Amino acid sequence: MTTVPANRTQAAARAAAGAAPAVNPWVVTFAVTVGTLMGALDTSVVNVALLYIRANLGATITQVAWVSTGYIIALVIVMPLTAWLGATFGRKRVYMSCLALFTASSFFCGNAHSLTMLVVFRILQGFGAGALQPTEQAILRETFPVEQQGTAMGLYGLAVMLGPAVGPTLGGWITDNYNWPWIFYINIPIGIGGLFLVNKFVHEPEYARRQGRTSVDAVGIALLSVGLGCLQVVLEQGESDNWFESGFILSMAIIAGITLLLFIWWELRIERPAVDLRILKNASFTTGTFIGGILGVSLYASMFLLPLYMQELLGYPAVKSGIVLMPRSVVMLFLMPIAGSLYNRLGPKLMIGSGLFIAGFAPFMMSHFTLESGYWDLFWPQVIQGVGFVLIFIALSTSALAGIDKRKMINATGLYNLVRQLGGSFGTAIFATMLDTQTNVGRAVLVGHINLYNPAFTQRLQMLQQAFVAQGSSAMDAQMKALKLLDMQIDQQAAMLAFDHCFFLIGLLFFLCLPLIFLLKTAKRPSGHSEPVEL
Repeated sequence: MTTVPANRTQAAARAAAGAAPAVNPWVVTFAVTVGTLMGALDTSVVNVALLYIRANLGATITQVAWVSTGYIIALVIVMPLTAWLGATFGRKRVYMSCLALFTASSFFCGNAHSLTMLVVFRILQGFGAGALQPTEQAILRETFPVEQQGTAMGLYGLAVMLGPAVGPTLGGWITDNYNWPWIFYINIPIGIGGLFLVNKFVHEPEYARRQGRTSVDAVGIALLSVGLGCLQVVLEQGESDNWFESGFILSMAIIAGITLLLFIWWELRIERPAVDLRILKNASFTTGTFIGGILGVSLYASMFLLPLYMQELLGYPAVKSGIVLMPRSVVMLFLMPIAGSLYNRLGPKLMIGSGLFIAGFAPFMMSHFTLESGYWDLFWPQVIQGVGFVLIFIALSTSALAGIDKRKMINATGLYNLVRQLGGSFGTAIFATMLDTQTNVGRAVLVGHINLYNPAFTQRLQMLQQAFVAQGSSAMDAQMKALKLLDMQIDQQAAMLAFDHCFFLIGLLFFLCLPLIFLLKTAKRPSGHSEPVEL
């Protein structure tokens, strides 16, 4: 008796049922990762070019900041709505439409001749990018069988985490060697290629094709859009506007708080919400999402603090600081696929626990940076942090979504990515403010030691005066120059103390998350998942 291979039997069954043909999951992965990588890159690639854009378009610093703020606001609004969009219009159609919108907006961003045009098209670009990450994550979860879920999340992590990390370096290189519009133009051929691949190789799952159009939760969508939009404005602009001393920021914060509370109440009240918050009853998913938010805080705060430290205190130019930051990205690039295969062997608790410990140890190393730190002092903490991020991200993405029903998968991925993105915004805002505050505190402490009764101060002052006199300055001029130099050194030392304090707190965040890993479960996929869903 001849035995028919299982894969042929499944293919015949699909053909008889009129289902889409099977596609190599790695081809599907490549097809959907293209757009996600571009969307992730554009969260940070434009930041190093803002000064060039400002000079070219004649804008102020506050005005040009909206080029970045507008994109992030649109991004976070769309992320939680991805499930509703997919159920209403079809997952594949939504992905392709958003990728097309992102690509077309990139062209118009590069051709913008005024700041208003650029901000408008950046907002449209953000609307397009917002649905790409959650949709890819849901597609990969359904494309790969259970035993390859860790590998799938590793590949997804390459796009989501490497994009923001590599963005500043790539943006600096493009801006220095070409011009800022090319930051947007490079998206066009890649986006067109991505559209072709998705159209050819990605297919709508059978259950999604049967869903049909759903009712529009207009109230929920409106409350979410206003709430997240105002919250993002507070996080992006609050530090530069002195937070709640600004009437505008205070108004935005109040509106955000009221509308988001109303949104939660409304979504839990209606039968078919735009965002199904009931999914948060799953303790493992909620815990994983919370840890993902902490990961976003650390990743984005580190990306904010490290370049600032290198450029302001070590005197590195923008491109050099980007190159020095590359070791973390390289480590993640090589370890993501390897660590993905370890998930089934080690389990989520061991991998995430080890990752939290390793990733938390790296900022503690950074908290010992000085004004004389060199390349290798910067190199090893990044390598260690890269290893920790890889272990956390893969296991976290896999375990958090392991017990989610496939019909709620895209809703879960939308919430998961939203919290991580908001964590990044909170992290940047909190640590930017903390850096300023701690710099002022450090300066006050150091200035307290500046008096003529302090032998160390008088000795240092006399030494500097003698050096300036030897260069030809008069005694009075030498004293003034010496005092100015000491004041500058105090500012540098105060800033250094502030950076070290911030790095220490980032490390502490990871260790505080360690007890949460016991709430994670290696959940089995719900019934009906014995076979991977072919897309």
